[in-house]
Amino acid sequence: MKNEALHRSIRDRLHNANSVVITSHIRPDGDAVGSVVGLGLSLSLAGKQVQMVLADRVSAQLRFIPGAELVTTHAEQTFDLSIVVDCSDLERTGAVLGEQKPDLNIDHHITNLNFANLNLVDISSVSTTALIARHLRADWDLPMDEKVATALLSGIVTDTIGFRTSNMTSEALRIAANLMDEGAELSDIYQRAITYRSYEAVRFWGKGIARMQRKGRLVWTALTNEDRRSAAYQGKDDADLINIISSIEDNDVSIIFTEKDENKVKVSWRAQPGIDVSQIALAFGGGGHPAASGAEITGSLEEVQEKVLDATKAILNGKNKEG
Repeated sequence: MKNEALHRSIRDRLHNANSVVITSHIRPDGDAVGSVVGLGLSLSLAGKQVQMVLADRVSAQLRFIPGAELVTTHAEQTFDLSIVVDCSDLERTGAVLGEQKPDLNIDHHITNLNFANLNLVDISSVSTTALIARHLRADWDLPMDEKVATALLSGIVTDTIGFRTSNMTSEALRIAANLMDEGAELSDIYQRAITYRSYEAVRFWGKGIARMQRKGRLVWTALTNEDRRSAAYQGKDDADLINIISSIEDNDVSIIFTEKDENKVKVSWRAQPGIDVSQIALAFGGGGHPAASGAEITGSLEEVQEKVLDATKAILNGKNKEG
């Protein structure tokens, strides 16, 4: 379907619906929360009944986003339009929609499986929130206000780590400027989303930093359930420690292994430009971007570390041979 026809179909679906449910992936980051809330608030302004649903709760660090307090963990009523945003496959939504095929999928991940009836997947976009912001008024004829703009700009800021990722474009900066013109406060968003960290989160970092290892141009560490308990960190993620270790100089790939309950491990990869870790993540049932991907893998921490490190080293060895 050509872009013009696709956006016309999306606009018709959005305007013809009376009740809408919007969801995204488990352990939602800023782009997931910003996409769900930004689109949800806009549809509410348009007179729709909207359920904003995330299987995992919004983290404390992202609760500053206006409308985040409206997010629930379960869909509680029937709906006539279902939307999945910022999520590469239906399984990662945490079964919010059950086995139902979504009506609309809006995303920017290269590993997206195009799992909905209508799929808007633009891998050139720096974030899903940027994609929504670009088309919200221009193509879908939906309203924008200060709260919608703040939610969308929050997603852009977090997914680009403050406009620092290698996929940043001049268009993304123009989109951010337009959202600021709508009332979004960039400095406040930046401080809350990028700079501020809780005391418990930094204690949690300390556990992982102390365990950090390096071999060649690969750096990795692990965070255990005991680390989480002893640091009193309430989140289910790595508290963005991956962004700290990926800043280490002379480092091609960074990995964090985060132990979960039920014999599972969350793995996060970050890579320098020219190295694609999304295919490694995809092989382990995950997905993401060439430079930033993740997967949740069944097994003990030791087992998963061994498998993932072997696979990642193989990619790096192949890259070195090409060089």
